Amino acid sequence: MSRRGTIGRRGFLRAAPAALASGLLARSAVGQSEVEPIPPSSIDGAEALSGLEFTPSERTMMQEGLERNRQRFQALREFDIPHDIEPAVTFRPKLLGRTPSGSATPNAPLSLPTPAAVSVSDSVEDLAFESVWTLADLLKRRIVSSTALTRMYLDRLKRHGDTLKCVVTLTETLALQQAQQADMEILQGRYRGPLHGVPWGAKDLLATKGIRTTWGAKPYEDQVIDLDATVVERLRDAGSVLVAKLSMGALAQGGVWFGGSTRNPWNLERSSSGSSAGPGAATAAGLVGFSIGTETRGSIISPSAACGVTGLRPTYGRVSRYGAMALSWTMDKIGPMCRSAEDCALVFNAIYGPDGRDETVVDAGFEWESDLSFAGLRIGYLREEFEVPSDNLSDEQRAQWDAQRVSLAAALEALRGVGADLEPIQLPDFPSDSIGFVLTAEAAASFDDLTRSRGIDQLTSQSSRSWPNTFRTSRFIPAVEYIRAQRARTLLMEKMEELMADYDLFVSPSRSASLGITNLTGHPAIAVKAGFAEGMPVSLMFTGRLYDEATILRAASAFERATPWHAQHPTV
Repeated sequence: MSRRGTIGRRGFLRAAPAALASGLLARSAVGQSEVEPIPPSSIDGAEALSGLEFTPSERTMMQEGLERNRQRFQALREFDIPHDIEPAVTFRPKLLGRTPSGSATPNAPLSLPTPAAVSVSDSVEDLAFESVWTLADLLKRRIVSSTALTRMYLDRLKRHGDTLKCVVTLTETLALQQAQQADMEILQGRYRGPLHGVPWGAKDLLATKGIRTTWGAKPYEDQVIDLDATVVERLRDAGSVLVAKLSMGALAQGGVWFGGSTRNPWNLERSSSGSSAGPGAATAAGLVGFSIGTETRGSIISPSAACGVTGLRPTYGRVSRYGAMALSWTMDKIGPMCRSAEDCALVFNAIYGPDGRDETVVDAGFEWESDLSFAGLRIGYLREEFEVPSDNLSDEQRAQWDAQRVSLAAALEALRGVGADLEPIQLPDFPSDSIGFVLTAEAAASFDDLTRSRGIDQLTSQSSRSWPNTFRTSRFIPAVEYIRAQRARTLLMEKMEELMADYDLFVSPSRSASLGITNLTGHPAIAVKAGFAEGMPVSLMFTGRLYDEATILRAASAFERATPWHAQHPTV
């Protein structure tokens, strides 16, 4: 399904056809054109939902205004608003008394140490788990060709993709064309940089021209969007080779999509978490050189931790979301999922910065050198989270946490052993859970047409915590409460900025209360493998200051260089 005419004139796009549901709206159970006047008893029921109480005379007085609003709502629903249209507000992470430094220069050269020497055997598959930086060196020196690497990863995707349920669409024809072009350009001395010729996989919510973009959801299984997302464009311009569209939880929730539940390559009985499930599994299993995921409230960090890869969630407004499915306009972020922090730096360097399409993107620089020390860094750590499990864990999760605690303690000692001076800190005393419905309110608005058309009935998961029920429930979030939550969010951002004024970064387990908070405030974070418990990866998270991805990447790189865990991979 193409949106060529509409898409071309959007100032900011998260592309998709709203027309998908338009033919079904006549059957909607919500918003019929002929309705009875709103009785006082209905107002009474609405009061109970909102926790308010009015007098009988006040209810009677409200009837006329409520009926007028209902008519406006119906008229609004009949007005076609394509999925790519943003609300007329722009969210910005709160900076207190400072501005982002520098100016964005995507794909500028980075200072990196010389790649480790790698012996190349007759089997290209021996390179499946090598870092981007190592592959880049081999490609630049023409020791291996992009075509050979691409064929190897395509073969691995075909062999293991179905087992892991991580591949939605194999982009074989495009990949081989791009690989052949990369080989020709490198041969002619037109080297584009360290991503040139490196195969990668995209979470299947990034639009790819001529290739379906399913959002992991049955109603969109055959959707083809007539453009490339900015991230896809920038990686193509950097010379990367797109080998696959990778699985995601339906409409960016969990790991269950219309093709099944994405499996964890460390243990096929386990989920790879979500919603960037496919990128996590494919990167960990050596099916791609790197991948791109997205996060709204944990969808890069969580699968990175579960699958044992290094995942960078950039500051909100660092990477353009043009051409990506909209879930929450004020929380969605795009970032790399790789096998090392250095790889994350290379990929982030190619995709960040303004594109003239996504007005939330800030023009801020990225200057990173692979300084393998913690010298001069002010580092906090959430001591209680390393000692006491959170209250909301199930019995199974608590048992897993007990097994992980030993590895987490060893990881902290490893940090101290390489010069990190850790100071215990606490998160701001703030009821952040009470404003978490900002996400569900925006998600329900984003997919309101699908809800009213009953298209959500086609989603694979239909539990009380799945999107269909959440979208219906969120219909009853009052606009007044949503705006109040956004105001409270401003206060939370100020409190986090006050905390970060004293620290360059802080350390926590990847399963941390800070994950929900910092997704609301927009702070960057990176997950790194930090050991194993019961055969499964254990992960640390470094959270940094706004627009300062360089510092957490430096810390993560230093940690990985000093420990053995990031170089250990599953046997698929």
